[in-house]
This record gives sequence, structure tokens and C-alpha cells, in this order.
Amino acid sequence: MDNLTNKQKRFADEYLIDCNATRAYKAAYPHIKNNEVANTNGSRMLSNAKVINYINERLEKISSEKIAKAQEVMEYLTSVMRGSSTAEIVVVESVGDYMSEARNIKKAPDEKEKLKAAELLGKRYQLFVDKLDISGSAIKVVIKDDYGEDDES
Repeated sequence: MDNLTNKQKRFADEYLIDCNATRAYKAAYPHIKNNEVANTNGSRMLSNAKVINYINERLEKISSEKIAKAQEVMEYLTSVMRGSSTAEIVVVESVGDYMSEARNIKKAPDEKEKLKAAELLGKRYQLFVDKLDISGSAIKVVIKDDYGEDDES
């Protein structure tokens, strides 16, 4: 990845944690104790094209791994609406003599959950439109101000 030094890579990885260049520089260069020096050098490091490219590549990878894409969301909502997804819930059961025990069970979506998924899918596909979308050719509107003019006919 752009032939970064180990220290530059460490700086970039530390910077990705909290976007604090001073702290990241001090982590990559532990012998630097002065905040002003770390701040100056951290800012300089962020102007290095190789470091910025590495940070952007890592951010893109993190984003693509952790953030659901539209298709994934639509597939999930569809599975809930159709009742093919399952959720794990905790139930408490009586085991006799004023004793109870908790256990996990798998449960299909109930009608309320299915309805909510269907509603969200319907909104996405604009199935429930309250407002009319009127579009078409432009209509020319002419407003003539003829107040106070005498009619000379």
C-alpha cells in the first residue's frame, strides 16, 4: 500500500481510531513527549499523499465491511416481511415451587414486525403516495396589471 514506512502506517492506523493526529503521532513515535511537536509533525504527516491515500483506502474498506448497502437492507426487510428471518429472545419459564428459569428461543417475526417491514418496503417503492406528482409541459401564466387604466372603448 504505497510503500509506507512502519511508523507512517502506525500513525495512519492510530489516526483512524479517533482522528487525533497529535495522539496518533505520539503512538507511532513514542519518544516524542511534547504535544506541540507531535501536533506539528502529525499535521505534516496528514499532508503526506501516501499517508492520506492509505487512510482513505482503510476508511473505504471499513465502510464497505461495516455499513449495510441498500440491497442488503432490502433483502433483510423482505425476509422479515415474509417471515423467513428469526430472532433470538429470552423467555422465563416456571420450573415449579416459585422457581423460574430463563432460556433463549428462536422466534419468527410477528405480524407487527412484518407490517413494519412491509411499510418500509412500500415507502421505498413509493406504494403509499399521499401527494400527487404532477409533472408535464410548462403552462404559461400571464398576469396583466390593468388596474387604474381607463377603458377607452
